[in-house]
Amino acid sequence: MEEVLADTDKRMEKSVEALQSDLVNIRTGRASPSLVERLQVEYYGTDIPLNQIATISVPEPRLLVIRPYDPSSLGDIERAILKSELGLTPANDGKVIRLSIPRLTEERRVELVKMVQKRVEEARIAVRNCRRDGLQELKDLEKEKLISEDDFYRYKDKMQELTDGRIEEIDEIGAAKEKQIMEV
Repeated sequence: MEEVLADTDKRMEKSVEALQSDLVNIRTGRASPSLVERLQVEYYGTDIPLNQIATISVPEPRLLVIRPYDPSSLGDIERAILKSELGLTPANDGKVIRLSIPRLTEERRVELVKMVQKRVEEARIAVRNCRRDGLQELKDLEKEKLISEDDFYRYKDKMQELTDGRIEEIDEIGAAKEKQIMEV
């Protein structure tokens, strides 16, 4: 039973980590390499994260410079940036790609907050799915008479506490990102 609880907790933790890495990619008006480093670029028929085929630097607070290791991949990188949800237009000079990060309009901030809320809800759903799977495992143990009914309900309550804690953590992460986006 403790194993089931630990396994469920581990899967819930992965959902929270996935949300955090997902929210890093949503821009807040400042240039940050994390904005594009996980962007998938089709390179010789394979999708590869941008940070594996190029260096990303921030020479100014509102500018990203992407310097590919292979100059022939400039077009692929440019296409990946244009296809992404970032809303940025790359400037290609033949050697590097420059991404100017414009100031966010109020309208764009609201759109980004809605996107954050959608991702937060997806993370909540993932955590609840982990709880459902964990409860199913406990039910199976009870059906096989490996645990008593009292044990089942005791661990069911522990599973709910675990779920509530993770959902609270997800809500805090979402609220912090929304606050960061709405800062002018």
